[in-house]
Amino acid sequence: MRHSAPDSAAVAPEVAGAPAAAPTGAATPATKALGEETLAPQQTRIMGRSSYFLAWFGGCVSIGTFTMGSSVVGTLNLYQATLAIAIGCFVIGIALAINGAAGYKYGIPFMVQARSAFGFTGTRLPGLVRAVPAVVWYGFQSWIGAGALNMVSATLFGFDNLVFFFIAFQFLQIGLSVMGFQGIKWLENIGSAFILASLVYMFYSTVVRYGDVLSANLLTMEGSWGMPFWGATMLFLGIYSTMMLNVGDYAREHKQGTGPGLLTTIYAMSILPCTLFMGLIGFMVSEATGTADPIQVFANAVDNTPLLMTTLLFIAFAQVTTNVLNNVVPPTYVLMDVFKLKFTTSTVIVGLLAFATFPWKLVQPDSAAGLQLFVQTYSAFLGPIFAVLVVDYYIIRRRTLDLGKLYDESGPYRGVNVAALIATAVGIAAALTFSSISWYASLVPAGLTYYLLMKHWAPCQRFCQ
Repeated sequence: MRHSAPDSAAVAPEVAGAPAAAPTGAATPATKALGEETLAPQQTRIMGRSSYFLAWFGGCVSIGTFTMGSSVVGTLNLYQATLAIAIGCFVIGIALAINGAAGYKYGIPFMVQARSAFGFTGTRLPGLVRAVPAVVWYGFQSWIGAGALNMVSATLFGFDNLVFFFIAFQFLQIGLSVMGFQGIKWLENIGSAFILASLVYMFYSTVVRYGDVLSANLLTMEGSWGMPFWGATMLFLGIYSTMMLNVGDYAREHKQGTGPGLLTTIYAMSILPCTLFMGLIGFMVSEATGTADPIQVFANAVDNTPLLMTTLLFIAFAQVTTNVLNNVVPPTYVLMDVFKLKFTTSTVIVGLLAFATFPWKLVQPDSAAGLQLFVQTYSAFLGPIFAVLVVDYYIIRRRTLDLGKLYDESGPYRGVNVAALIATAVGIAAALTFSSISWYASLVPAGLTYYLLMKHWAPCQRFCQ
C-alpha cells in the first residue's frame, strides 16, 4: 500500500475499520513534542474533558460575534437576540458532535476524513472552502487585536502606530502557532479564566452604562419571530460553521471515553458563554451608540482608564486564543495535505497569507453588513459539504472506516468522487436561493442528492466499497 508523504508515519490497522493503534510492543507516549503534528491517525491524545472544554471556550472568542450582534440591531429585540444566539450555539454543539465522531473515533483529521466522500483529489474543494474563511478571519481578528494593543500604547506611552503593531502581533501569533496542539492546549487552558472574567465585567459595564437606553429601545421593540429571527440564529451559527467541517482536527486530540451526549454538551456549553456575552455586548452598544467597531464598543462602555487598558489587552489576547485554534490549524492541514508540507512550514505560510486579506478594509463603520454577507455566503458552501460528510459517514459507511483505503492514494478513493461535487453544487444552489438561512437550506438537498447518487449511479460505486 502506498502512502502520501505527510502520512508516512501512519500505521495501517490490521483490521479494516479499526482505530489505529501503536505498533506492537511500543508504548503510546503520554505527550508529544511542540509542533509534532501530522495527518497520520493520532496516536497521542493530550486533552482530557476539562482541557478540551477549556480549549473550545478560549478558542471561540470570535471578535466577529460583536459585529454579528451589531448587524441585527433594528431587526430583533434583546430577548430575540439572546434566544437566537442560544439556538445557534446548541445547533453548533450538535453539529460538532455529529461530524467530529469520525475524527474522535479514528484519530484522523478533516482532510483525511473527507477522502471517502470526495476522493483524494476532490478533497481540495472542501479544503479550500474551509481554508479561505479561516485566513480571512485570521487577518480580521489580528487587525482588531493590533488595534487594541495600539490603543493601549497610545494611551500609556504616546506611541501610536497601528501598522507596526499589526505586523508584530501577526508574527507573535505565527510563533505561537508553530508549537502545535501542545502549545494550543496550554494557551487556551490558562487564558480561559481571564477571558471569562473580562467578558462578565464588560457585559456588566454595558448594562450599567446603557441600561436606560436599552430598556427604552430594545425591551419594548416588537422585533421579529419570523425569517429575520431564524436568519439571526444562522449568523451566530455561521461564525462557527467553519469548525463544523474540520472538528475532527480537534476531536482527534481528545482522549477517548466521552460519549456523544457529553461531547455535545461540552461543545455547546463551551461556545455559549463567550458567544452570548460578546454578541449581546455588540448588540447593546451598537443600539445605544451606533458603533460597530469592536475597539470603539469597548472604549464606549468603559470610562476608567486602568480597566479600559485591561479590557483592550483582553481583546488582543482573545484574538490569539481564537486564531491559533480555529484559524490556523484548518488551512495548515490543507497545505500539508495538498502540497505535502510540514506543519511548521504550513503555519508560517498561513500567517503570511493573513496579511493579504487587507483586514483594515473589513473594520469600517459599515463593516457589519459586509461581514454579515460574508458569513451568509461562505455558509452556503460549508453547509452542503457538512451534509455530504455526515451522510457519507453515518449512512454510506455506517460509522465504519477503512483507514488503509483512506491513506492509499491509488486505492478506491483515488481521484474525485463526482457525486460529492454534484451534491455540493445542489446544496449551494438551494442555499443561495434562501441566502438568509443558507446553511440550514443547504442540508437536505445536498445530503439527499449525495445519498441517491452513491446508491444508484455507477461511476460512484468504487467509493462505496
